[in-house]
Amino acid sequence: MKSKVFFTDFRTQPDVSQGKKLEKLCRKAGIGEIDFEGKFVAIKMHFGELGNFAYIRPNYVKVVADLVKEFGGKPFLTDCNTLYPGSRKNAIDHLTNAELNGFNSVTTGCHVIIGDGLRGTDEVDLPVPNGEFCGVAHVGRALVDADILISLTHFKGHEATGFGGALKNIGMGGGSRAGKMHQHNEGTPRVDQERCRKCHRCAKECGSDAITFPGGKAYIDPAVCKGCGRCIGACAFDAISNINGSANEHLCCKIAEYSAAICAGRPTFHISLIMDVSPNCDCHSENDAPILPNIGMLASFDPVALDQACADLCLKATPIRNSQLGDNLAKPDWHHHHDHFLDSNPNVRWKETLAHGEKIGLGTRDYELITI
Repeated sequence: MKSKVFFTDFRTQPDVSQGKKLEKLCRKAGIGEIDFEGKFVAIKMHFGELGNFAYIRPNYVKVVADLVKEFGGKPFLTDCNTLYPGSRKNAIDHLTNAELNGFNSVTTGCHVIIGDGLRGTDEVDLPVPNGEFCGVAHVGRALVDADILISLTHFKGHEATGFGGALKNIGMGGGSRAGKMHQHNEGTPRVDQERCRKCHRCAKECGSDAITFPGGKAYIDPAVCKGCGRCIGACAFDAISNINGSANEHLCCKIAEYSAAICAGRPTFHISLIMDVSPNCDCHSENDAPILPNIGMLASFDPVALDQACADLCLKATPIRNSQLGDNLAKPDWHHHHDHFLDSNPNVRWKETLAHGEKIGLGTRDYELITI
């Protein structure tokens, strides 16, 4: 049976705001069918690394929080701490980051709670339904304690998983620091010494201080490397790749399994905004120009169908010339993948996340797109 995915674009009339369009989308998609009365509702999102401006604006978040309160629920915004150094590596820094990026009780209508606590260690081990790669998922306690889960996702590119959609937001974002390590623990990148330009950008992005420069060229110590893959996306010269060809595939599958564990046993609802489609994750402290035009807002009870619909809409869109994707496609010797995610970041895997999510019963890739 096809899952229903509801869609609206960003076109508006003089008396209809984007917020009103998002509210109408959520209502049409059936958010009111959930019993919110007196329930704790986790709105799982990404607050954006400091310096990154591509994350979802607080105005959209307030629309969702206000709907939850209208239905009697008690919403809170949440995300878990990061594995890598940055502005979201502990709850104090993370809350400050959220505040500086505009997320507070005034702008959004609800509070921010960091899912895995002060140091990223407040977690619960959840069973993974039909899991093949993960026996358990290490998940932030606040996410587990919530009665209802709403994912509110900025759909964008990603340097390891092709795109960051609902499953990435839930699975990787909902993992505690140990959970993120659990998902990233396969594969150690290597450096092609002939391609390395000694720019040191990879070391600035490294989440584990594993990169040194003996003789001037980058070297990744496999005993120290966590396998997060940020260095791959950081290198502008394609000098870094993954030794384990299946590592990104396994990462995608683990993200699906973590998502299944987090969604199991309670009502969930999923919203994605395809806008400011930056080539890399919002975890970066910058965001490059969008690779695709703003497309629209989507909502569904099925996160797999939602991600598939978002991906399909992106693949049909015309790339923006002045972007990472546009630059790659303009190269005379570029190997065209005819896949915007692969042509933007050639080392990525993305279909595996959706295929595995469908396989373990998280949702279906077969959907009906309903435009409102």
